[in-house]
Amino acid sequence: MAIRELKVCLLGDTGVGKSSIVCRFVQDHFDHNISPTIGASFLTKTVPYGNELHKFLIWDTAGQERFHSLAPMYYRGSAAAVVVYDITKLDSFQTLKKWVKELKEHGPEDIVVAIAGNKTDLGDIREVPTKEAKDFAESIAAIFMETSARNAVNIEELFQKISRQIPPLENTDADSHESFKLTRQPPPSSKRCC
Repeated sequence: MAIRELKVCLLGDTGVGKSSIVCRFVQDHFDHNISPTIGASFLTKTVPYGNELHKFLIWDTAGQERFHSLAPMYYRGSAAAVVVYDITKLDSFQTLKKWVKELKEHGPEDIVVAIAGNKTDLGDIREVPTKEAKDFAESIAAIFMETSARNAVNIEELFQKISRQIPPLENTDADSHESFKLTRQPPPSSKRCC
């Protein structure tokens, strides 16, 4: 079974739950006292997908404004980006739109974009309507999912959807590779000039 390494970066405001999503996905754990990420953290998880194993190389970036300039270093070369907002904070959804714009302008051309509205366990204080977020995701052809890292809602499903959006490996049959033919050259002529 082929292993494909898929670089995925998480982007979004500080406090939206990026680290909690990654921790829930990789370790199936939720920490109520998680510290803000400084710069970025890196975790991996390998999951089966069809005839392949997808090894997610996950870069969890810091949300603080002072680390914003480092983000291109993490999303460059990424197969996917998960842009996270907090459903209880409208301003985190507005910031998400800036991240998406930056990804479209400076990220890889074929990057898979996923929008994750986190903290659905706090739905009673929701500020971002599901329909508004879903419509925005559809307008940019992005995956959309509302999640709860605390309650393990839609975390695995989010990464499964990303796997489904990754183009399959090209067929590696002999005709798909460039080839050349070796032939014998005639011996050099023994005639001399002049």
